[in-house]
Amino acid sequence: MTAAPPEILTLDRIATPIGEALVVTDEAGTLRAFNWRDYEAAMSAWLGRHYPKAERREGQGPAAVRAAVARYFEGDPQALEGLAWLASGTPFQLRVWTALCTIPAGQTLSYAGLAERIGRPTAMRAVGLANGANPISVVVPCHRVIGADGSLTGYGGGLPRKTWLLTHEGAHFKARLAA
Repeated sequence: MTAAPPEILTLDRIATPIGEALVVTDEAGTLRAFNWRDYEAAMSAWLGRHYPKAERREGQGPAAVRAAVARYFEGDPQALEGLAWLASGTPFQLRVWTALCTIPAGQTLSYAGLAERIGRPTAMRAVGLANGANPISVVVPCHRVIGADGSLTGYGGGLPRKTWLLTHEGAHFKARLAA
C-alpha cells in the first residue's frame, strides 16, 4: 500500500437482512474494512496488524457510505460500486481485489477465470487465498467467485450469506444440497 496509513478508523455497525455489518472507514471516509459482527474478533485482529498506530473508535460512518450500504440491501445491487476503498495487502492481493471489482453484480466468475483476468492463469490457488483474505467483503465482491462447475465455494462470512448475496444480486449458481 502506498498511501499513508490512517490515523483514525471509525467502526460503524449497520443492521442488514443477513446480520450486523461492521463498516470501517478512515478519516477521509474511505472504506478500510467490511465484515460481520460474528467475525468481529478476526477483523479487529486484522486491523491491529495492518493499522497498528490508528486510533479506533465507534461511531457513524460517512452518510454516503451508510446510504450506499442501505440501498444495496434494499435491492440496488450496484449501490456499492462507487464507494472508495483502500486495503492493506500485498501487490498480488491488491491486484486480485481490484479485479474482483470488475465482476458486475448479478454475475459470477470462477477462480480460474479470475486468475486469467489478472494475467496469471496458473495461479488459481494464490487467487483463492487472496480472495479469502479480502478485508472489504461485499464492497470488494469476493462472494461473486464460485467453483468452475458453478457451485458455491467457501466464503469468509459463511455460505448462507454468500447464497443470500448472490441470490439478492440475481446471480446464477448451483446451490448446495443439505446433507
